[in-house]
Amino acid sequence: MDKRPGFRKRIALELFRSLKRNRTKIHELRTLFWECTLRCNVACRHCGSDCHVSAQQPDMPVNDFLKVIEDITPYVEPNKVMVVFTGGEALVRKDIEECGRELYHRGFPWGIVTNGLLLTRERLDSLLAAGLHSITISLDGFENAHNWLRRHPKSFENALNAICMLTEEKEIVWDVVTCVNQQNFKDLKLFKDFLIDMGVKNWRIFTIFPIGRAANVPELQLSNEQYTWVLNFIRYCRKEGKIHTSYGCEGFLGNYEAEVRDQLFQCNAGINTASVLADGAISGCPSIRANYHQGSIYKDNFIDVWNNKFQPYRDRKWAKQGECADCSMFRYCEGNGMHLHDDNGKLLVCHYKRIT
Repeated sequence: MDKRPGFRKRIALELFRSLKRNRTKIHELRTLFWECTLRCNVACRHCGSDCHVSAQQPDMPVNDFLKVIEDITPYVEPNKVMVVFTGGEALVRKDIEECGRELYHRGFPWGIVTNGLLLTRERLDSLLAAGLHSITISLDGFENAHNWLRRHPKSFENALNAICMLTEEKEIVWDVVTCVNQQNFKDLKLFKDFLIDMGVKNWRIFTIFPIGRAANVPELQLSNEQYTWVLNFIRYCRKEGKIHTSYGCEGFLGNYEAEVRDQLFQCNAGINTASVLADGAISGCPSIRANYHQGSIYKDNFIDVWNNKFQPYRDRKWAKQGECADCSMFRYCEGNGMHLHDDNGKLLVCHYKRIT
């Protein structure tokens, strides 16, 4: 398969490019991440946390985050803004339900990204009673591969128990996310069947980018041939229709666009997506480096920052440098995801060039 978009796909990409321009101009907030803690109960080999931020950062008080919600409420339709609790590991906090109830009463849907280690039946019931709308569970292959990545002997067992509980729930949206690496790559076909047998309906696959701890673990990176195989595998799963499979949001994928995800590529950071980080920093998404932060909730009004800053996110001309400078795909890609640029703006990974 030629990685270059064909004629019909080029037309689709051009139309989508026009839509992106309009979305960028309007920049309606649709997803708000709250990095509610940097504490975690595992030490994942692939953790992408910004190494500039101290893990000793105390948890942000719930009321500080709710002040942000109060600030944005007059300017948004609450039912159209998804609030996602992330970390660290969000469930190490005991007051998630307190914040969740307040969001629910204000009309904001909310969800959690979790490793599942602390998701007991009692805790799930408590979260559901507080209005939990969605949840993502990380499961990175079979037991040996998953526990190797998460570096916790009970991680696989507890994540599996969490998934079993979720298959019985009809009122919330949930999915499983898998980070593909050298330890689980060879078992992806079997693992897909395993998830289907468990009752998983939605499966997101990520590859690991070399940021944070992951930059120093070669086993986490796939070869270009393996990476291309993963894209073909996802495309096959989508055609097969037994489990809704999609590739992660990062990376322009050339002729694979619209075939491995539900929409064409756009980095939504700063366009429809924002984050409040553990130290109060205002950013696009939690994975983006500190020097792209746009302000702080402790110094700035969030909605003012959202409306009047985020220029590096909304005008990506600065990214047309290095390997992007003469790339014909830049008009669609705009330098890939914001989280894939280093402190100096250099692109760390080009997904399009990885496709063989």
